[in-house]
Amino acid sequence: MITADDTPERVMRIASAALRGGADVLQLRHKTLARGELLELAHRLRELARDAIFVVNDHVDIALLCSADGVHLGMDDLSVSASRRVAGDRLVIGASASTPSAALAAIADGAGYIGAGPAFATPIKSKKVAIGPGGVATVAAAAGPDVPVFAIGGIEEGNLAQLVAEGVRRVCVIRAISAAADPEQAARRLRAMLES
Repeated sequence: MITADDTPERVMRIASAALRGGADVLQLRHKTLARGELLELAHRLRELARDAIFVVNDHVDIALLCSADGVHLGMDDLSVSASRRVAGDRLVIGASASTPSAALAAIADGAGYIGAGPAFATPIKSKKVAIGPGGVATVAAAAGPDVPVFAIGGIEEGNLAQLVAEGVRRVCVIRAISAAADPEQAARRLRAMLES
């Protein structure tokens, strides 16, 4: 689950609701906060998510400073291999990949999981072409059974069944929870769909 770019207090409310609804991974993705505020929010979320896996997006240093479980890296972030040199074995390192070859390269560099997508069109990554549920499944097949692959991008209740039909059982969402009238119930429904 990825939190939205919003005020820290709203992020905390959404994250708390998502965790109550059954989210077992919480990822802090906030592109606009100053780094000091981002670190403070990361500490607060780490405490909130003490019974879940907590991942920080983009920033290896902040992930280490707040004792996160992992860091997720995109194409414009520090490389997986450089992040592994900085973090050692203290963090699980995830990487975004939209093709099997990109996923395999990230895994060879030390990525412990892959975020594959965008699965569907999304305003957050409006310049990227969606790879579709089949594309996510292809990336997952290339990554193999030992590397978890999470579908990312444009996922909501109305299209989640398409991913499940392809065998995808791990997803990251933003708007499907953060924009829901009841984020806790939205998280609960998404989890039930993945487990059905």
